[in-house]
Amino acid sequence: MNIQTPPPATGKGAGRRKSGRTPKGRQVDPAALADVQSLLTDRPRRRDLLIEHLHLLQDRYGHLSAAHLTALAFEMKMALAEVYEVATFYSHFDVVKENDVAPPAITVRVCDSLSCAMAGAEKLLAKLPGILGTDVRVVRAPCMGACDRAPVVAVGHMQTFHGTLDTVAAAAKAVPHPHAWHPAIDFAAYQKAGGYTLLKDCLSDKRTRDDVIKVVSDAGLRGMGGAGFPTGRKWSLVRAEPGPRLFAVNADEGEPGTFKDRHYLERDPHRFLEGMLLAAWVVEATDTYIYIRDEYPELRLMLLEEIEKLEAAGLSAHTKLHLRRGAGAYICGEESAMIESIEGKRGLPRHRPPYLAQVGLFGRPTLEQNVETLFWLRDILDKGAEWATSQGRNERKGFRSFSVSGRVKSPGVKLAPAGITARQLIDEFCGGMTEGETFKAYLPGGASGGILPASMADIPLDFGMLEKHGCFVGSHAVVILSDKDDMKAVALNLLRFFEDESCGQCTPCRVGTEKAVKLMAQGPWDVALLTELSTLMRDASICGLGQAAPNPLLCVLKYFPEELSKPLGKW
Repeated sequence: MNIQTPPPATGKGAGRRKSGRTPKGRQVDPAALADVQSLLTDRPRRRDLLIEHLHLLQDRYGHLSAAHLTALAFEMKMALAEVYEVATFYSHFDVVKENDVAPPAITVRVCDSLSCAMAGAEKLLAKLPGILGTDVRVVRAPCMGACDRAPVVAVGHMQTFHGTLDTVAAAAKAVPHPHAWHPAIDFAAYQKAGGYTLLKDCLSDKRTRDDVIKVVSDAGLRGMGGAGFPTGRKWSLVRAEPGPRLFAVNADEGEPGTFKDRHYLERDPHRFLEGMLLAAWVVEATDTYIYIRDEYPELRLMLLEEIEKLEAAGLSAHTKLHLRRGAGAYICGEESAMIESIEGKRGLPRHRPPYLAQVGLFGRPTLEQNVETLFWLRDILDKGAEWATSQGRNERKGFRSFSVSGRVKSPGVKLAPAGITARQLIDEFCGGMTEGETFKAYLPGGASGGILPASMADIPLDFGMLEKHGCFVGSHAVVILSDKDDMKAVALNLLRFFEDESCGQCTPCRVGTEKAVKLMAQGPWDVALLTELSTLMRDASICGLGQAAPNPLLCVLKYFPEELSKPLGKW
């Protein structure tokens, strides 16, 4: 790409071309290039930092103009098509084409995922545009990770909890800017309470890697992001691969109903960071990448501050730390899509094999772990495997963090024994159902985990216990439904989420979710056709999004047949 116009052609054949013809392609605007260079300053122009650089432009100007995208492509020595495809993939980037009008300076995002829809999000979406006026843009947005404080509304980049017309209007006038969250236990407080002693013991060879792997394996620690893969086994698989090895931390929880990682990062971030540094030591990762969702700006800024403190203390000398910012894409919670995003690309899931433990980030063997898994490492290694396995119900061992939202008196993150049932969770940990409402159904594992009736609320909520019923516990996001909720409307809300969040890479998911939403919305429900479509999505989709997307629909067909003939309900 050339800023200057090349000289006229000379020699044989020159007469067939117009003199002074400009180069093909979009030309770089010098003013836009100056803007980009002033923002990037001395930052590296590496391909994997593309999303970080797009954030700089979006934060500064409120949108991504064609001129700035062209200048960024020139500055990074990338094809404009590469930059454009990444910018348009992520929902938090507002790409403005040439001659188009830029969006208003203020954007209000109203979460319309299930828990927020149940709490009145649709009313906010209907009335806010008239209240806020044309100078404010009101848009729908997927789950923001605060389902226990629904409805959630983001004004600019800051969230308003239990949003009302008045509180959102007041926030839109002030337009607060993100600032670092101040956790109750910061670096100084964590160290004073004995934090990082375990890490220091490991780094000084007082503990061996094999001993640490054995304790974690004996404790039964599993991946708590949804898949539940045994942690000790994953470490061993990665260690068996030749170095250099890398480590990618998944802090991009986007499953509707899930907010446990946010809960732990807000309260005790260094317990997570020490666990992360321990895991990096075990697999001898030269670099560690933390990928945090863009919906948590205060936590990202807090982690930047706290990581600087532990780096200054020399606690991370064994692995170089990188904090990467998501850009609004649920699919990037899938481990290989997250890897692609860290590399500065669209978050498209990879075909497997090879698996990330063999060929992961930048083509290197890569360990991938969830925030909560790392959060419990210190306690397990300090207190021993017996402490972790001493809890549990219904022949299950350990404890689980349940993100509970919906029609209960006391929603939130509930640390409960593994194997607890939904009914016990409601009665013992959530104060019972909301006054005047009757328990009707529940989601055991977020949007993708299916829906079960209250008559099946005595099944243990743990890995491997729900699959035979067409459900799974996943990240332990439990959404409680009552007699006020229409099951067809619930399923439609969830399918619309998957339709919006499909990365579009494979036809069964891209077209299947869209077709399912249309059939469900227009009604009456054709059971045979919807079942056939669901089977195709399950069997042929590349990743878990398309494979699990039909679960809510199939559960309504199976467990709530009496509702199929009723009109589609609304909140």
